[in-house]
Amino acid sequence: MRKAFLYVLTLAVFSSYAQSHLTGKVLNENDQGLSGATVMVSKDSTGTILAYGISSGEGNFKVKLNSELDSLYLKISYIGYKSKSQVIQNTDQKLEVQLFPSSEELKEVLVKSKEIEQRGDTLNYSVSAFTDQKDRVIADVLKKMPGIEVMPGGQIKYQGEPIEKYYIEGLDLLEGRYSLANNNIAAKDVSQVQILENHQPIKMLDSLEFSERASLNIKLKKEVTVSGNAELGSGFSPLLWKARVTPMLFTKKNQAIVTYQANNTGNDVSAEIRDFTIEDFGREEFDITKKDLLSIRQLAEPPFSQERWLDNNVHLGSVNYLIRLKKDIDLKANVSYLNDAQKQIGNTQTRFFTPTDTIDLLENTSNDLFINSLQSKFTLERNTNDNYLKNKLEINGFWNTQRGFIINNSTEVQQQLTNPYSAIRNKLQFLKPLGKQLVTFRSNTGYTEANQSLQISPGQFETLLNDGEAYQKLQQTVETNTFFTDNTAGFTKKIKGVAVSPEVGISVKNEFLGSQLRVLDTNRQETLGGDFENKLDVLSSRFYLTSKFIYKRNNWNIRLTTPVSFRSFDIEDRSLNENQDLSRLTFEPNLYIRKKISPFWRTSISANLSNDFGDIQRLYYGFILNNYRNLQRYNSPIPENFSQNYSWRLRFRNPLKSLFANLSYSFNRTKRNLLYSNEIGLNAATIFEAIEQDNFSNSHRINTKASKYFRTISTTLSIGANYIFFNREQILNSNLADVKNQNIGFNFDLESEITDWLSSSYTGNINYLQTRFETSTFDEIQTQQHEIDLFFYLTDNQYFSLNSEYYYNNISEDNQENYFLNFNYQYTFEELGLDLNASWNNVLNTDEFVRVSNTEFSYVQSTYLLRPSQFLVSVKFLF
Repeated sequence: MRKAFLYVLTLAVFSSYAQSHLTGKVLNENDQGLSGATVMVSKDSTGTILAYGISSGEGNFKVKLNSELDSLYLKISYIGYKSKSQVIQNTDQKLEVQLFPSSEELKEVLVKSKEIEQRGDTLNYSVSAFTDQKDRVIADVLKKMPGIEVMPGGQIKYQGEPIEKYYIEGLDLLEGRYSLANNNIAAKDVSQVQILENHQPIKMLDSLEFSERASLNIKLKKEVTVSGNAELGSGFSPLLWKARVTPMLFTKKNQAIVTYQANNTGNDVSAEIRDFTIEDFGREEFDITKKDLLSIRQLAEPPFSQERWLDNNVHLGSVNYLIRLKKDIDLKANVSYLNDAQKQIGNTQTRFFTPTDTIDLLENTSNDLFINSLQSKFTLERNTNDNYLKNKLEINGFWNTQRGFIINNSTEVQQQLTNPYSAIRNKLQFLKPLGKQLVTFRSNTGYTEANQSLQISPGQFETLLNDGEAYQKLQQTVETNTFFTDNTAGFTKKIKGVAVSPEVGISVKNEFLGSQLRVLDTNRQETLGGDFENKLDVLSSRFYLTSKFIYKRNNWNIRLTTPVSFRSFDIEDRSLNENQDLSRLTFEPNLYIRKKISPFWRTSISANLSNDFGDIQRLYYGFILNNYRNLQRYNSPIPENFSQNYSWRLRFRNPLKSLFANLSYSFNRTKRNLLYSNEIGLNAATIFEAIEQDNFSNSHRINTKASKYFRTISTTLSIGANYIFFNREQILNSNLADVKNQNIGFNFDLESEITDWLSSSYTGNINYLQTRFETSTFDEIQTQQHEIDLFFYLTDNQYFSLNSEYYYNNISEDNQENYFLNFNYQYTFEELGLDLNASWNNVLNTDEFVRVSNTEFSYVQSTYLLRPSQFLVSVKFLF
């Protein structure tokens, strides 16, 4: 009886406070979930808040409350949207509330602009908030924005990952060559830089597939922008000159960037047409990147600005034009021509560590490099919610030559290389709805051709090639051509919240490699056959069936790809009568999972298996002279490399506090059927061969980066660290050894406006590299790099800057430390839109730089002759 009384009393107490659960979803005007909307429940419009909640990344909310009231007052609000209020019953219920942008005018309210604002999955960086007096182009401002990195080569990263697309007002004019826009669009013409997280470039796939990478969009201040810049400059020691003119046009239906640039001041303008394209679909089996089997020995380039060391004479012309033919159909043309003559002077000291001895080699080098290239893309694209078509035709040609002169341990060696290359490729992707499913077709077809010739005087490898007798000249020729085609058809259908995309495809690649090695002497001119000749035909094909499963719901993004492939290889060498056949059935699953933990935190993991069977550059049987002291061949079975790859990433971003951070770890384990052998002679001449023997390699990588903008002191601070461990087996002079490399690095970046008349920037890098070769441990290599820039604003239209750099390594016997100092003065005629600039580079006249590195079994110390102290005056027009 007592228990029954307590039970009834408990019910009475709890029934006096009705407990209810409110769930639902907050939508914007486009029926998309609003993340971060505030949900408040109170007695009435003026009463105390009884409970509240925040909507998730998908717009969902859940509020739990205890109240005896029969009805409640619900209010939902979101910045930039009109709040919505209503009276609801105090019962369990599910609501769907739609908010619309506010059109109310604020009267007599002072609004202070924010540096970073978030609207859904878009981050808007205010350009004016990060711009100071010295900044001229948008690249100057991007490097100050927390979470965004501009790498030395021009590539842009967001939270440690390369961006997928670079848009200007929502249009992809440059197809991956976005440095041209970054270095020429005036910062004053840009209102915002937008980071588009979870952006799907193909509109038809927006609700079906997610993207792992963010994209960047440049928002201009005017709907129609006609602008550009022109620059002329001259100087001395030696006679210096530079010229640039870049007109630009941006409207809703037309975009154009045209440029002509030329200089001999060390400015590497070829970086502006570097391609950072991330392919829109699938695994890239074929590409048309220029590959060279032959080369002259070159110097290791210094790790700082080319204007310190690059001895050049360059001309670049580029035309990039986009026109919208009719609604949502874009035609793009991107054509660039580069002509560059470069000179390298310096020396390389190499110490080889063998199991029985050390071999020292000193090479004094003088090289002349001549680069001629014509690269073009023509793209037709339609990207709508009900249709997608993209056809891209690429035509590239290279006509490069190189000359090299080396004094090698008192022996003079002359090198002459010609390596023309041409390529054509057409890529097509087509998507169209058919009933309740989405049909997909894609094709990648192309042809490449290269003819290379390397002459070495005097002849090398006398023991192997000329019975131990010295001779005048050695000539290596290589001819290669490749035809490839890859075609796929499939469909996508959503089944109970999971997008399923099966596809079937076939690819074929036919490759030819022919090579001849000739000994040229007064009494002998002979084309060597046998082991020194190749007539190689490789036919490879792949028939594959791939199924992709994608799940997107409640902050979860999951993608599983399960490609099953039947691969076949048919190899025939007509010069050595060698034949190989190989057939393999492979399964290469790829799993990616991303979870949005909270509005600030997200994490992802990935795992995949992959198979690599090499290409023709790792299949030839006869020796090829790759450079004057390296003979190489792969007289072995077809390489079979099986890799396991695992990675984990954690990201944090709080736009309100301008704080971004990321941490990642990756592990790779590869099993190979071939072990590579290096036989190093007393004069450091190396014979490289492949031996059939199973072996393994392992690598671990850890990267972390954090960046924050401090509004009160107008400062952006970035701190990063990385750790890399790698080990593999290697045969050196017939001895098997385990090689281990360990690299630890730290980097720091600071951009600060200290006062109205002074701003500064600092960059620092510290690295430690340790190599172990079996039981031997090489000396640890320590390097440091520090750069400080100070900008003194004398008036509103003029400034003076001082740039200082310091480099250190612990290995060099001489020149362990290098110092650089530069002065710069700029005066702006604001009414004319003209900048007058005077610069004095390398004030201390530092004449050489020493760089230290290592390979699996050697130390390499490269000394590079730098540009002398020089003075340059230039005039830049902005229009």
